Amino acid sequence: MFVVGICSWWYSTGWKMMVVRVRESLLDVYDYFSLGLLLKTLFAPWRQISAGRVRGPLSVQLRAFFDRLVSRIIGGFIRTFVLIIGSIVVSAAAVIGLVKILVWPLVPIFPVAAVFCAVAGWIPWHL
Repeated sequence: MFVVGICSWWYSTGWKMMVVRVRESLLDVYDYFSLGLLLKTLFAPWRQISAGRVRGPLSVQLRAFFDRLVSRIIGGFIRTFVLIIGSIVVSAAAVIGLVKILVWPLVPIFPVAAVFCAVAGWIPWHL
């Protein structure tokens, strides 16, 4: 009865819980890098306190324009770099999660296979 209950849980509720955990971890990684927000603000000024209009002579306005331009270029580079790294990490997390989901039904078989291999005399590190 105990083995039947474990197998029943493993291949139904347990597997569903694994899928939910993988989904939540993917969402956490996506949220950690804020990929959607980075895309929305890709060329927004980088940590610029005032990006509003500047009044004054033409030289002051030109300086403010180029300050904002440089700040936007720096922001674009940094956000693009973080987007690339975040996309790589999210993709890796997706692959790892998929492997977890696909290996989940095989895990109960591993101990049985190990006992069978031991009885047969096969040792993995002595090929």
